[in-house]
Amino acid sequence: MHTRVAGVDEAGRGPLVGSVVAAAVILDPEKPILGLNDSKKLTEKKREKLFIEIQEKALAWSIAEATHTEIDEHNILQATFLAMRRAVEGLAQIPDKVLVDGNQIPKGIEIACEAIVGGDASHPEISAASILAKVTRDRQMQELDARYPQYGFAKHKGYPTKAHFEAIAQHGVIDEHRRSYAPVKRALGL
Repeated sequence: MHTRVAGVDEAGRGPLVGSVVAAAVILDPEKPILGLNDSKKLTEKKREKLFIEIQEKALAWSIAEATHTEIDEHNILQATFLAMRRAVEGLAQIPDKVLVDGNQIPKGIEIACEAIVGGDASHPEISAASILAKVTRDRQMQELDARYPQYGFAKHKGYPTKAHFEAIAQHGVIDEHRRSYAPVKRALGL
């Protein structure tokens, strides 16, 4: 009986808008997935392909989020931990161990946890989680872009870019913007 290890990672801590998305994945040693890597090092096309393959081949996977409101309420770190905890709790199988990308372990996960800096590039379970989280978050930004095309979310994904700042200056802040983030606060005159 092999140890069931869940990899956990998030996407969307830096952007000024939308949810922070976390994913948890338990890979099946009988069904290897080639090409897993840190989602940021893969092309969008490769991520999309792996997104489907991970969901088809993994023993268990779960995607969860913490909303922009929860980010403003708790702060981004606590909201990230909340999303990670929800992802782990959403797994159809209970892992024996959880590997989290980063240098901190989310509070409230009742399973043995280890934080691994750069884990999304060195542990396939975390790579798989990073891909599920990033693709989901990018899709959310594309949906937001369809609703608010003047902001350019499909391009900058909500990150604090020059184009995003210009859009906020011109069109104001939308409901999905994170009000606890300094540039959004400034735009609201808070």
